[in-house]
Amino acid sequence: MGEKNLEIALIKYNKKTWCKSGLLGVIIGLAIIVPGISGSTVAIIFKLYDQFLYALGNLFKQFKRCFAFLLPIGLGIIVGLIVGFFAVQKLLDLLPFAVVGLFAGLMAGAFPAVKDEIKGAERTKKRVALFIVGLLVPIAVGIFSALFSSSGDTGVNKFDQVAWYHIPASLFIGYLLGITQIAPGLSASAILMAVGWFSSLVDGVSLSYFQENPAIFLVYGGLAVGLILSVLTFSKFLTFVFNKARQTAYTLIVGLSLGSIVSMFCNGDIVEVYARWAQSGIVWWDLLLGVGLFAVGVVGSYLLVRYQRKKDLEEAIKTQE
Repeated sequence: MGEKNLEIALIKYNKKTWCKSGLLGVIIGLAIIVPGISGSTVAIIFKLYDQFLYALGNLFKQFKRCFAFLLPIGLGIIVGLIVGFFAVQKLLDLLPFAVVGLFAGLMAGAFPAVKDEIKGAERTKKRVALFIVGLLVPIAVGIFSALFSSSGDTGVNKFDQVAWYHIPASLFIGYLLGITQIAPGLSASAILMAVGWFSSLVDGVSLSYFQENPAIFLVYGGLAVGLILSVLTFSKFLTFVFNKARQTAYTLIVGLSLGSIVSMFCNGDIVEVYARWAQSGIVWWDLLLGVGLFAVGVVGSYLLVRYQRKKDLEEAIKTQE
């Protein structure tokens, strides 16, 4: 395919679509805090994934056009991070299984929208293998995060004394976090748990801690730089891959998305909940609320998928006319 085929039309914003992109940004921001959430999966549901990748990969080449598209998403990410750190994280402390159940239900109900991307694709050995790999990767990351969380949580913040090796490590980990925001099905929080940084980073978000340990900004800065470099480079790579073999690439993504739903119930945070239940007894109201919210999330999310399918069909009919 020629270079011209790489051009992707970015959405022209009105009030409704601007808010839609802002909501996507909020969910991407939340994805860093809530284990298992994938902002990229939501981008697929919103029919903004290809445009999101293209705008990130061509930000400097077509700055004005791409920046205008990314602006509401960027603002939403900031809101999502703030809400995630100061609200969702508190809810996770109070109702961990219920919160995870709600978000898992939302992801499960939206899964058909991701699967739609490979509708009619030939089931080759290569695609089946990619699906299996995609399915297992987030589950494996979740299991590793559970192992690291249960074995390495000492209750001491790792960044009370920031060492020199934390800086290059933060750049590398930030790059991995960027990939989780681009590749659907991967969880940023699960990566942070796997390396044993999640609790220390979240617990360190307070004015008093910043005053006592200002060196932690070097770690946050390294993570931010690594993440930015990742989204700018990896997004361009994925755009190229989709242009060459879209359905084959999406077979992997379908596996990643399905695996991420499973990993929400198997990661460092939720395993600690299971351990507390094993020691002190099941918190039934949290469990039952989680099951109920999972069902609500599935139904609500799937209704959104059906609405989007209907809208896409109507637009396709208008185009043919």
